[in-house]
Amino acid sequence: MGLPTPGTIVLGGIGADAHSVGLTLLKHAITEAGHVVHFMGTQNNLDDFFRRAADADIVMISCMDGHLRHYLKRFPDLVLKCPGIDAFWYAGGNLDVGSSERIRAEARRMGFRRVFPTYVDIPTVLTALAEDLTIRPHAVRGRPAAPAEPVHPGTAPPDQRLTVADLERQRPGVLESWPTGAGARNLEDNAAFLLRQPSFAHAHLPRARAQRPPFLVQPRSGVALAAKQRAAFVALRRAGADVLSYQIDSLTRNNDYRQASDAIAESVERRASALNGFPMVNHGVDALRQIIAEVRTPLQTRHSTRDPRLLAEISCAGGVTGFEGGAITYNIPYFKDYSLAQSLRRWQYVDRLVGLYREKFGVVIDREFFGTLTAVLVPPSLAIVVNLIEAMLAASQGVGSVSLGYAEQGNRSQDIAAIRVLSELGQKYLANLGYPGIQVNTVFHQHMAAFPADRARATQLIMASAATGRLSGASRLIVKTPVEATTIPSVTDNQEGLQLSRTGAIEADGIEVDERTVREETTVLRAEVDQILESVLLAGDGSLTDGVVKAFALGYLDVPFSPSVYNRGEVLTARDVSGAVRYLNTGRLRFSSDVVEFHRSRMSERRRTEQPPVRSEWQLVERDVLRVPSGRYRRWPLDG
Repeated sequence: MGLPTPGTIVLGGIGADAHSVGLTLLKHAITEAGHVVHFMGTQNNLDDFFRRAADADIVMISCMDGHLRHYLKRFPDLVLKCPGIDAFWYAGGNLDVGSSERIRAEARRMGFRRVFPTYVDIPTVLTALAEDLTIRPHAVRGRPAAPAEPVHPGTAPPDQRLTVADLERQRPGVLESWPTGAGARNLEDNAAFLLRQPSFAHAHLPRARAQRPPFLVQPRSGVALAAKQRAAFVALRRAGADVLSYQIDSLTRNNDYRQASDAIAESVERRASALNGFPMVNHGVDALRQIIAEVRTPLQTRHSTRDPRLLAEISCAGGVTGFEGGAITYNIPYFKDYSLAQSLRRWQYVDRLVGLYREKFGVVIDREFFGTLTAVLVPPSLAIVVNLIEAMLAASQGVGSVSLGYAEQGNRSQDIAAIRVLSELGQKYLANLGYPGIQVNTVFHQHMAAFPADRARATQLIMASAATGRLSGASRLIVKTPVEATTIPSVTDNQEGLQLSRTGAIEADGIEVDERTVREETTVLRAEVDQILESVLLAGDGSLTDGVVKAFALGYLDVPFSPSVYNRGEVLTARDVSGAVRYLNTGRLRFSSDVVEFHRSRMSERRRTEQPPVRSEWQLVERDVLRVPSGRYRRWPLDG
């Protein structure tokens, strides 16, 4: 058998989908197989793909948010307008929130040659490419992709707290950007309603002075229709959820309220959700108030919205006392071309709005930060630094309660150390800046990367993960379900995840923590966090906002697998022999020689013992990314 025919492949993600890890790995695998890859990154539209298709043998479209049907509406028309394009079209990812067979049939009718509606491994994709390239009559000669143009980072907003006048000047434009914004206009009325609702911040506090703080368990839930969302909340509360959250849909996250409106109508017609979350902006304040009136449980809004200002206004006015996200965490891991300067301005508005509710009316709205970042092989020190930066930015605008989020990586000692350092340094840095009274909570996300498809493994992972969260001393646990690898979880799936997590948390009482290893990890993390944070502050010459913008431009902050053009993407991570996440390449992070040598030593040990041996760094990373979903591990956690 001869070598596979080399081809030119266009590869990218479409629509609001921000998942970039799998795309990045696939890009490297296809390149190593001898093909030329025109890599488009995430968040492209159909026109972008058609512009590249004339120079391609195969066009590969990735969609992980379940909305491919919405993104392909114009595909038949574009095919007719571009008769000279004869490339083969592929679609893959998590293509539909409903039936995978339905979307497979629809895409095939449109002309897609290959459709992978759920998870597919890289060897299967490479085999399909090799087969299809051998039968193409006229293969396109591969041309190397043009180098990316440098991106100007923009000018950061000042660090100063926005005045009430600043906020009032912006509010009319924000509230008028969609009709439901009018319902949030009266701050005094909103505050009076908020004060009568269960408090998300207060839920984290001990019930009595002598008691330990509670370990809250929180599922995530989001469907298209308000009545269905209300029913889901009631069912999850009865199943034992301590706090609840609206998971916002992908169309709302990209401020596409018109398409969200169409999807709501489709959901009514189909009697099933056509969205992967709750379109809060479209439903508006009255619908939210009706939900909280029945649910009577502290609620939070979880999202990743490009412009979060209108969502925050409606969320607060609707009685929701927790709001997640930040200028880094809901930008760099999610968006391709969203400048930090702009996101900093928008999140200053959100934090000032929350601060104003506290100062003027005594309403404490918790602000949580998504330290999960890209979720895959995220080095704990980077997650901690980003949390600390966003907490300091929020405090400067008057926020009174913050929740610092961390995603479990799979080495129990490292994960426990990360939560302890997060809590310790969160309180330390806020106090040093003059904000000693701010409530600091920590959030432990159960494994956020790809889940095992095997149900028994998924169940074991959830229980062990809950035990780690409890052992870490985290304030709250974000729950996963056993079906994460195969479908969008139903209410029943979330109920099962809650029960498994409760069981795992109870079992933590019989587990002994390896305190020696935890202390070692804690020492390493403190050094890394202090060094990264110092480099950010120096880059901004004392200004935190300016430091953030410049640090990303210089590579002093660099999130692995980010889709953003404002992120250098030079930092690379992998696991050591114990499963802890280490820096395979520290890029331009301003680490001391001792820290760099520590990581070099741990990764050298991994390479020496790796079987079969790896040919490249990316092959090592690929093995680590696919290790859990493919079931190539004994038990969770990996150091167990």
